[in-house]
Amino acid sequence: MKLKLFNEFKEFAVKGNMVDIAIGVIIGSAFNKVIDVLVKEVFLPPLTLLTDGINWSDKKIILRDAIDDGTTKLQEVSVAYGKLFEVLVDFVIIGFTVFLVVKFMNSMRNKAQDPKNKTVVTPKDIELLNRMTELLEKQVEIAERNASNEVK
Repeated sequence: MKLKLFNEFKEFAVKGNMVDIAIGVIIGSAFNKVIDVLVKEVFLPPLTLLTDGINWSDKKIILRDAIDDGTTKLQEVSVAYGKLFEVLVDFVIIGFTVFLVVKFMNSMRNKAQDPKNKTVVTPKDIELLNRMTELLEKQVEIAERNASNEVK
């Protein structure tokens, strides 16, 4: 049982899935830091300037003030909508950036999968499928010609 599990893990690691996941996590972590700085240091300062110096991260609706009268200690209860605003800006920027990256990668993949495009190397499986399609089209053309000659 343990040997089977080890062999499955080895197959998973050898196929590159584990490495791809690790690279994705590392790049995702770095990307998160870039977006965090982009939002907090690039987008929010002009927005703060436009809104007369409002610091969005500090904006909140206080539901109950903090109480400390010596005998009773109650913490402030509030809804921090400013942090939600920052996170939503992060989300929009990340979503748009991922959209642009995926769009770019899809265009590159489409170029690579087009066997007629000689500027990019076409994968061997796509070339093989293209050759098979061309041969099938020729066979259909020959069969149609033969069928039309038999009718005459």
